[in-house]
Amino acid sequence: MTNSIGEIRNADFLFVIGSNTSEAHPIIAMEMKRAVRRGGTMVVADPRKIWMTTIAEKHLQLNPGSDVWLLNSIAHVICEEGLADEAFIRDNTEGFEQVRETVARYSPEEAEVHTGIPAEDIRWVARKYATTPKAGIYYTLGITEHSHGTDNVYALANLVLMTGHLGKPSAGMNPLRGQNNVQGANDAGATPVFLPGYQRVDDPEAHAKYEKSWGVEFPSEPGLNLNVMMKEVGKSIKGLFVMGEDIVLSEPNCMELEKGLNNSEFMIVQDAFMNETARFADVIFPASVFAEKEGVFTNSERRVQRVRKAVEPPGQAREDWRILIDLANACGAGWTFESAAAVYDEMVKDADKFSGISHARLDAMVSLPKTGLQWPCPTPDHPGTTFLHEEGVLRGKGLFTAVEYRPPAEVPDEDYGLYLSTGRTLYHYNSATQTRRESGLDEKQSEAWIEIHPRDARRRDIKNHDKVRVSTRRGSVEVRALISRQVQPGCIWMPLHFGEARANVVTNDAGDPVTDTAEYKVCAAEVHRIEEGTAPDGLYPGTFYGLDAPV
Repeated sequence: MTNSIGEIRNADFLFVIGSNTSEAHPIIAMEMKRAVRRGGTMVVADPRKIWMTTIAEKHLQLNPGSDVWLLNSIAHVICEEGLADEAFIRDNTEGFEQVRETVARYSPEEAEVHTGIPAEDIRWVARKYATTPKAGIYYTLGITEHSHGTDNVYALANLVLMTGHLGKPSAGMNPLRGQNNVQGANDAGATPVFLPGYQRVDDPEAHAKYEKSWGVEFPSEPGLNLNVMMKEVGKSIKGLFVMGEDIVLSEPNCMELEKGLNNSEFMIVQDAFMNETARFADVIFPASVFAEKEGVFTNSERRVQRVRKAVEPPGQAREDWRILIDLANACGAGWTFESAAAVYDEMVKDADKFSGISHARLDAMVSLPKTGLQWPCPTPDHPGTTFLHEEGVLRGKGLFTAVEYRPPAEVPDEDYGLYLSTGRTLYHYNSATQTRRESGLDEKQSEAWIEIHPRDARRRDIKNHDKVRVSTRRGSVEVRALISRQVQPGCIWMPLHFGEARANVVTNDAGDPVTDTAEYKVCAAEVHRIEEGTAPDGLYPGTFYGLDAPV
């Protein structure tokens, strides 16, 4: 995030795209609700009706995978009507003219054909976003989990740069992190591209610095990203160490992954709970949960916060860092870290963005109104950074990137006539390794389902609560049907949390050409009725209070 969570409540315009914020990020959604109650204007762009659309000024219910058409057409209006911040562009950016030429071909009228959004709504949103000083963009996996996800992000960045909504409070471009401490994992270099602090592995200067600091030689080329790794399991990858991730549930086209796991030679799983992936493990290291460990978590707004041990881990469970050090030393590493604080000091000492942060400094802040520090925080006396780019774009010049629309890797056809998208719900978290162990949450949502529009259900002789089979070119799962207008005609949606009906059996592992992030959010699917269903007890899964009762 370029900006901070606390700034959201003061935003005058909030453009929420590809984010079911109230269910996937409920704390951040509270700040958005405060902004709207204050008089701020919210626009939600999502193929599906979600709770956030009930408080939005406009819901841009775009066709799945048409994000670039929508965003380029908004940019078209900004350029055509002279709404771009020419002074900001001149002083702080490069590459604008190529973007101007590209978006000139993306008129709102043509975009209406591709997105399904009325041209007048596109023009209204463009004018409102460009002319509102405190205007922020908020997005998450609905933007990135596409075979053109990088293009989506570039198109959003173009809007921020051409309007100058950067380097000021309650504005900017704000990806919302979907899992606890995923920001901290990336900060620490848990990617195939970066060393700690987002220093590229293939940058000769950074590479030489770390070889000297660590006293080892290591490859200077980026490693394999996750989607490529999963396709190579059991082939070029013979062994895996899976830590805190249930890949059998969370990775796309997971039946193909299971074949790879069966052909692999050795696998370690390190987790606090047994999960689907652990069935394939040769060795399991029982890990501790957050209340059983010392360390730091870094949240979406780049805030590094202390985590303190409240209780000892049960049984054979141990803190992750202790397990890793013992494993490394069994391999001859000779590591001598004696505390989580020492591990963190090692991580930040060569990463300027974090050099001013330490456990000791964070411990001294507990009595202050806000705990933790937001990076960049380069020195021990630096106060941290509330929002980025205040004194100019950090890379020197903000880079515009022209992007052209590309369709999803799969589109509906005669065999698979529907678009399928997947996502999260309020009651369960990610692979539900934790939340389905809690009886109250599991009672709220105890089984998988799909949402299907009445028109599509009628054509397939599907009635509410019927058991149906959802099929794609990769496999099929059996779930209950919820007939609802939350989805638009031609689209179905299902949650990803349920091991007995894994959505990722059917999702597409086609990857983005830059990041190779898989296209979880759209693939071609078909639905067939299996047997008549009966209404389950209690709250039906997927129903939003007051939004759209089942048909």
